[in-house]
Amino acid sequence: MQNPWKLVSGCEADLIPRLLHRIATRWGWLPVTILVILPHFTTFGVDVASRPNILVILTDDQGYGDLGIHGNDKIKTPHLDRFAREGVRMTRFYSNPVCSPTRASIMTGRYYYRTGVIHTSRGGAKMHGDEVTIAEHLASAGYKTGIFGKWHLGDNYPMRPQDQGFQEVLVHTSGGIEQPPDEQNSYFDPELWHNGRKVKSQAYCTDVFFDAALKFIEAHHETPFFVYLPTNAPHTPLEVSPKYSDPYKALGLDDTTAKVYGMVQNIDENVGRLLARLDELKLRENTLVIFLTDNGPQQQRYTGGLRGRKSFTYEGGIRVPCFVQWPARLEGGRTIDRIAAHIDFLPTLLAACDVQPLPSPKIDGVDLMPLLTDNAAAWPERTLYFQCHRGLSPQRYQNCAAVTQRYKLVGYPGTFNQESVPASGEPMLELYDLQADPGEQRDLAAENPSVLAELRRGYDAWYDSVRAARDFTPGMIHIGNERENPVRLCLYQDATFVDGKPHGWSIAIERPGRYRVTLLNEPASGGTIHVNWLRQPLTQRINAGEKSAAFDLPAGSGTLEVTFAAAGQPAKDTLGDVTVEGPLP
Repeated sequence: MQNPWKLVSGCEADLIPRLLHRIATRWGWLPVTILVILPHFTTFGVDVASRPNILVILTDDQGYGDLGIHGNDKIKTPHLDRFAREGVRMTRFYSNPVCSPTRASIMTGRYYYRTGVIHTSRGGAKMHGDEVTIAEHLASAGYKTGIFGKWHLGDNYPMRPQDQGFQEVLVHTSGGIEQPPDEQNSYFDPELWHNGRKVKSQAYCTDVFFDAALKFIEAHHETPFFVYLPTNAPHTPLEVSPKYSDPYKALGLDDTTAKVYGMVQNIDENVGRLLARLDELKLRENTLVIFLTDNGPQQQRYTGGLRGRKSFTYEGGIRVPCFVQWPARLEGGRTIDRIAAHIDFLPTLLAACDVQPLPSPKIDGVDLMPLLTDNAAAWPERTLYFQCHRGLSPQRYQNCAAVTQRYKLVGYPGTFNQESVPASGEPMLELYDLQADPGEQRDLAAENPSVLAELRRGYDAWYDSVRAARDFTPGMIHIGNERENPVRLCLYQDATFVDGKPHGWSIAIERPGRYRVTLLNEPASGGTIHVNWLRQPLTQRINAGEKSAAFDLPAGSGTLEVTFAAAGQPAKDTLGDVTVEGPLP
């Protein structure tokens, strides 16, 4: 059996100790490991310098139809169209119907439910810190790793990108710029987080992220690098310079579509600029570049004939563009019609880079390199599974899909925004033949009960498996750790919501001590701060002009509830976020 650990150099000084601790904590064992630091990056005799660079560009809410190459005669995407024509196009590539689940699967090679990610906010977008990401795998093998854009898998330790293997980090928080806790921000000159510190940028957000990625590539072009460039555009709010949107308005398109297309055109220009710089640096030949999107379009517009949009598990919500180039290894100008998905990225990239995986839990994806290098490669039948809806308790069949090369099961379509569906005798299931009916117009459930039953059995086994992993428990924010202190607890993004109402934050306090709790959104009129921790109710009065109080809190894991009672009023949920700092001296 091959030793999964690598001989490493060039990565974070504390990466291996952190991974060892996480493995021991999660699985209760430590592998017998020999770590050797070499001046020339070497891994079991493999010259790391010869490995390919990796560049993954992931756009946000750009649908299958938001490209010229997919039949859209209005949008201007010449660089992406050329990239697709000259590379390998995967025409049956799938993601989740919304943001965070797709990102969790890309990072881990695992179905998102296994990672603790349930949906996109209200406590459901926190990936467990003991998940092992592609950045950690590659960093352990000598790669320089950087993320520039949208993370959306947790803004607190141990879930941040810098906790998950990324050595260079420039990101916004939450699910998007101008979303809580980032409401006062803008797509123009945004405030961002650079390696844990807030910084003010001086350009349009997409330009800022591409500029930072280019700077990182230029600084590390002599060593293998992994650049993850997940833009927040064209996600709402739809903010873009009129020079991009006005030409589309002149074509008669509505304001919303014009702005989306303008944002995509700006992305296209940045992709062209980045690829040109790779050519100038003579890196293009041995750089594996992947372009894809996280889900379908948020608004109604051209979809290339696919039904549905973001949040739906119809094809328009989950089939996304995916283009790949690697001139040194992949013959361009080809199309692959075999089904593949976000979970396949991690095993594919590890195979392409000849990197053995670190010890990690079950990987669901498969290595796509045989397909990418040879269209005629024998490829077994497989079924891909997708599901997502609001609430922290995923319900069997709700807003789900099971996809094979030919058939597709869809359960309770259009129920993403519901926490559950009414109980009934038989679930609401649909069946489509995607080869004969890619637009999903003819439901065959009644005509083909045997096919429906087979897909249902497969889905049931998948649901039971992903539920067993963590019982749908989201990741936990850690307090009392030197890596993040104080900790901001965002109410909208990270509190545990049930039936639309917050019920505190799921946290772990690592060290007992005195902690300062500060209310960020309450009027400074005085009153009482109520803290409930490990079933111990605590109160502290504060005077007018004060917004914080100190509490003695024991170590442990559970739900931290913070409420506030203004003078003469009953205690209510806080109006917004709180910070917790400690242990205090």
